[in-house]
Amino acid sequence: MAANEPSPFESSEMLATFLISTPLLPESWRLCSQANASAANLRSFVVERVGAVVYVAFSGVQMAGGSDPSWRTLAPLDRIGGLPLFSSRRNKEAEEPVMVHAGMLTIFSSLFNSIQNQVLGILENTDTKSIVITGHSIGGATASLCTLWLLSYLQSISSSLSVMCITFGSPLLANKSFSQAISREWCGGNFCHVVSKHDIMPRLLFAPIAPLTPQLNFLLQFWHLSMTSPEFGKLAVQVSDQDKSDLFTAVLGCLETATQNEEASESILFYPFGNYFFVSDEGALCVDSPVTIIKMMHLLLSTSSPSCSIEDHLKYGEYVNKLSWQMLNQNNSMMMNIPNSSYEAGLELAIQSSGIANQESAVIAAKECLRSARRMGLSPVLNAASLPLSLSKVAPYRAQIEWYKRWCDEQDDEMGYYDTFKTRESSKREMRVNMYRLTLARFWNSVIDMIEKNELPHDFDQRAKWVNASQFYKLLVEPLDIAEYYGKEKHVKKGHYIEHGRERRYEIFDRWWKNREVTSGEENKERSKFASSTQDSCFWAKVEEARDWLNGMRSERDNNKLAILWEKIENFEKYAIGLIENKEVSNDVLAKNSSYSLWVGELKELKQLNANVQRFPQQFTRFMDGEVVPYYELRLLFLVCR
Repeated sequence: MAANEPSPFESSEMLATFLISTPLLPESWRLCSQANASAANLRSFVVERVGAVVYVAFSGVQMAGGSDPSWRTLAPLDRIGGLPLFSSRRNKEAEEPVMVHAGMLTIFSSLFNSIQNQVLGILENTDTKSIVITGHSIGGATASLCTLWLLSYLQSISSSLSVMCITFGSPLLANKSFSQAISREWCGGNFCHVVSKHDIMPRLLFAPIAPLTPQLNFLLQFWHLSMTSPEFGKLAVQVSDQDKSDLFTAVLGCLETATQNEEASESILFYPFGNYFFVSDEGALCVDSPVTIIKMMHLLLSTSSPSCSIEDHLKYGEYVNKLSWQMLNQNNSMMMNIPNSSYEAGLELAIQSSGIANQESAVIAAKECLRSARRMGLSPVLNAASLPLSLSKVAPYRAQIEWYKRWCDEQDDEMGYYDTFKTRESSKREMRVNMYRLTLARFWNSVIDMIEKNELPHDFDQRAKWVNASQFYKLLVEPLDIAEYYGKEKHVKKGHYIEHGRERRYEIFDRWWKNREVTSGEENKERSKFASSTQDSCFWAKVEEARDWLNGMRSERDNNKLAILWEKIENFEKYAIGLIENKEVSNDVLAKNSSYSLWVGELKELKQLNANVQRFPQQFTRFMDGEVVPYYELRLLFLVCR
């Protein structure tokens, strides 16, 4: 298959086939039904072992803020059960914090002690090979949070126990940042959300339904009574046609807006994550792209009615019972029109399984939606495997910059690497070096772009080869970026480099280096000679700021501001001396005419002047204030200051 041809074997499709071919779905639903029925006895979840698999099923008969107008309130989530969640290695600065539904988080927190005791007891049994955490309705959201906690806990103890979360008709749980974090951490495959094609519950939180809170509360009561006692629920509570219509219209309208307007899609408060397993009477299809999930939610709901959208929330048992039979007994008439192309065949079967094959208005949109969900090009693993070849193509440019650095250090002007490039003229040598600098920047920006698009493995930024390569690049090339910034006087308009001019790739590489695994030998190793590159890639930017502070000392008259400037100068001086004593700078820093050496000389003069001012405070103050000072006093002051 060509590299640019879409693969029909997406991870979500393989997950769908796997689930249908195993007892996981029937067993999960059986336990969910049992948990719902036992809710009348105040049991929020049930635990049962089936062979080597342990099931933990949460009841959907719970309230998550339905009686509160703030039904859509979000709460921050950086820890769960006392354990940290999600690495911030690749978070963008503009990215919102990870947040989840406040009411559902409260439910999980209230159950946590009981959950923890039960699950830790399960882990002590060496016969346990897998844990399936499941839940219906609001219980599905609780199951997702429980799965997150368990995955974090197992990671903290380096356990290889398999964990799967299967939800049925679960409401949306969290914001877009949460969804992106799940994708980054590569645990989206642990979550499978079963959603019937008409069920309104998984779609409710797309709409700002605060004005419809009474209708929502009434609907939840109907569902809860129907789950605990189906016959009694249908007799005791009836949701009016008007209430059904109001909810259905609000949700469908918001979904339609989100799929047609990109800005509206970006502003969605709650966002899907993991795999969505859409089920119907005709079969099932599975997708893992959040954008595609939202579009499919809209397309499928648009073929429904207000009554069906509410009744479907209670029909998961019927759908699950049909799936295995349909998998083994494909209808011959269905197979007759399947194209020869494996890709088109998969697409056609997906449309038929969705239950909308007979509705022409929805079929075209659904096909386009599913096509866009398929990953184009190579898989993350293959991308990572081919990336070293791309790196080898730019390696000669890095070598040329290294050669240029050595050449600068050998020149008679003794300016060093940084200052030579900063004050460069239009020579061919410097033009080539600048071209190499820009080429390397494009390469590393493309790597970061691939990471953020999930086109590389989730642990790519932890692999020693790439962490070391990015660090080497940063230490070698960022001084040139700083030289370019100050040589072109960009700081005059924009401000100093570190706050206003530093490229985001360097900040990302800082995090990679900080989060790397460090051996004990590496931590304790002392240098016997100066480094090949200064270990603080922003060192020259700090020198430039220190030069400004020194100039400020000469012109500033405010004593408070002078004290602040002097404190900054002294702190940088100590920092630089520490780097030099530890041999963490390269030789160009100590070059006779480097910016740092010149700064040290100017600082020495200023300190001498300061000492002299302290010896003759009255004469200096009178002179600086413009007062006429006798010639002999002025001459003495001049000789001493000289």
